[in-house]
Amino acid sequence: MFSDFFLGLQQDIKIALLPPLICAVFRLIFILTYRPKKTPFGEWRKWLSCFNYGFWWGMDFNAYVYLALLLFVSVPGAFLPAYFAVGDTVRTAFVLVYAAALYTAFIGKMIFYFHFRDTFNQTLWLGRNADKRNFADIFFNQNHGAWLLFGFLPYLALCLMAARGLLSVPSMPYPVMADGALRYAANALAFLAAILFFYWLRYGGTLRHRKKPEWDEVPTLVKNDMVLGKATIDDFIALEMVWKRPPNAALRHSDEEARHILAAVLPQGRGFAERPLEAYQRTARGHGIAPPRHIFFLLGESHMQALFDAPFARLHLMEASERFRADPHTVSINNFLSAGMISQPSLTSLLLGIYDADMELNENKDFWSGTLSTSLPLQMKTLGYHTDFWYGGGLNWGSLAHFLPALGFDESHGGPDICSADAPRTWLGVHDHIFLAEAARRIRAAGERRGFHFLYTTSNHGPYLLPFAEYGFDPERVLRDAPVSFQEENLRRRGLACAWYADQALCTFIDEMRTSFPDSLFVVTGDHMGGELPIEELLERHEISLRERLLTSFAIHHPQLTAAHFAGNTIGGHMNILPTLFELVAPKGFEYCAIERPLTEPIERVVTPYAWVTREEIGFYAERAAQPLTVSAGEIPRQNDAERYAAERDGWREMAAFYVRHPELLEA
Repeated sequence: MFSDFFLGLQQDIKIALLPPLICAVFRLIFILTYRPKKTPFGEWRKWLSCFNYGFWWGMDFNAYVYLALLLFVSVPGAFLPAYFAVGDTVRTAFVLVYAAALYTAFIGKMIFYFHFRDTFNQTLWLGRNADKRNFADIFFNQNHGAWLLFGFLPYLALCLMAARGLLSVPSMPYPVMADGALRYAANALAFLAAILFFYWLRYGGTLRHRKKPEWDEVPTLVKNDMVLGKATIDDFIALEMVWKRPPNAALRHSDEEARHILAAVLPQGRGFAERPLEAYQRTARGHGIAPPRHIFFLLGESHMQALFDAPFARLHLMEASERFRADPHTVSINNFLSAGMISQPSLTSLLLGIYDADMELNENKDFWSGTLSTSLPLQMKTLGYHTDFWYGGGLNWGSLAHFLPALGFDESHGGPDICSADAPRTWLGVHDHIFLAEAARRIRAAGERRGFHFLYTTSNHGPYLLPFAEYGFDPERVLRDAPVSFQEENLRRRGLACAWYADQALCTFIDEMRTSFPDSLFVVTGDHMGGELPIEELLERHEISLRERLLTSFAIHHPQLTAAHFAGNTIGGHMNILPTLFELVAPKGFEYCAIERPLTEPIERVVTPYAWVTREEIGFYAERAAQPLTVSAGEIPRQNDAERYAAERDGWREMAAFYVRHPELLEA
């Protein structure tokens, strides 16, 4: 009986080698795909450290393959001869199922990194309410989804061959021992050793749980390399890290804990009796400019700062905005943090006036019938503005049809509702120039009514399948100073064309509204960084900097506006926009509520739930990394294990969680 177990145990060990080998191959594919330097020459120590550490860290999951086979194949096979006879078939089937799961996670990681320059992170939690049709559109039309699905067949065939090959390796024969007591002792010892071997594997080649591999212990020379650092993390490990850090963890805090955490972000010397936002009441200092009849808040999909920076300016993709920014009454800030890493939390934060912190407040039904005192449209109404919201997509996205009225918008319009039924569109919405033209027509039709207009575009988004030539994109003219290879028809050029087109549409709308309403105030920003940002052939370095990954655009215009209004600020963030508007247009003594300071006052730092920026440095909490706030085509030093202002980050998360826990405090 134990001889069967002994032979089965060896089969378990042999075939359990396959998952970590698969993970190593996937690690290599990831590196060869996303790392500019494809070979380890001159960097052998770094590559070996990456693969060695990744192998042992991955055993946190892969070791369970061995354990499962041991407990559910070898142990019962020792008692059931018929089951022992088909043991290798069961082992092969189990490992193939696990291999299929590894492949699924790997292609998910590859696509995720393509879009977000990161392995799986907290953004995954927001996928449940995302537009699944858009996911499918991107998967099949931008990420070659059909080929990836077809890849299951040759991949599993190779895994089957490898599994059979490993199982065919000769096994050690069961040692014959005459003494019965000695044989039983040896058998018991072998079984205990088999269990101990599992723990040794799972703890990364040690039996001390405290020495298990984790991100903080990744060798520094590997961690300093963005791609190799990410490659070290096996896909299941990355998914586990996301699972252990849900965005709603703060919802479990008590009110006493909340008060302690919120103290880090409350204004100096202020507390609150019932509502935390009571501490953020502000009084406007007086008209910074003549109050405009119309205020236009333009939120451009993936309208990022990086394309304005010197290393990418030669692409001329932001030529329309460059003309807009060149106006002496347009002020731009080139170091501007978004309130969210993707569209939904960014938009929700801007409108609601507090950081959404990935809690999807727009999907929370309590926020469909009540809102906060910081709400942007609600406060604009108190200044006498008629408030309207215009979105290129359908208002069913993000439950906007329910969320927007509660915020205080008098009207809300979706592109498919206001444009003709045959208007060209993507899954996300009507093409920007068509949607914005119809919005402009309707705003003009309302005449001289004082209006606050929030407009959100959709087109600058994968898979970038718009008819760009028809919409005026001439690669020979626009990309005239770029390498010739940039004019080749491919995904990269489509992504660049989309950025150019979306910017043109935004600025055409601005020009039309300036003509119709010359005294208007315009705010232009992006929801987050996104789209194509090519570094090949443009930069000396091979990695996108934190600045390029995190900063969105910001510009503000009014006929009386000058840089003198903005206290010399070189940094800012989405939450600074609301108080800035009130300081510019509200009368002296007007009371409003805002969690951040206006840009009319000096800003020393901006801290969001995701990142921080000072006048010298930018940091990213998800990677615990920081870099100088530098525009450069060359290498930019990176500091790992850096986490500044974590208490403030936690405070902003707690703010959203507090009101989720206390919906009775929302204002009807």
